[in-house]
Amino acid sequence: MIQLQKNDTGIYRQRIRIDGHEILADVKADVGGEDSAPDPHGLLDSSLAACTAITLTMFAKRRGMPLDSINIDIERDDSKEKAGEYNLAMKIEFVGSLSEEQKQQLAGIVEKCPIHKLLSHGSFNITTTTV
Repeated sequence: MIQLQKNDTGIYRQRIRIDGHEILADVKADVGGEDSAPDPHGLLDSSLAACTAITLTMFAKRRGMPLDSINIDIERDDSKEKAGEYNLAMKIEFVGSLSEEQKQQLAGIVEKCPIHKLLSHGSFNITTTTV
């Protein structure tokens, strides 16, 4: 269950509870927030990074690959966002004593991440009900 709750700090700051975990969201100061937490776009982008890293880690573990960690940098180009285009560039660094063949295998697994597939190949249908 996801629960949003206005926080006492800042007009846009929100506390999000998901299965007992808590995440904060805010917006940048130039749009009226306090930039005290990631904005909604940052949270979406971090979902992609986290899902990708976990997918790759699980694959490497099953194959016995010496993958110590994964570093992911994401850059968002929002210049076409108003036209409905969301562009992300994801740079992945594999940390560990992997062979070139293993790195190529991992690179081929990236698109198997469920969030990656959804964002890059799917269309979104969101139904909203208010109470």
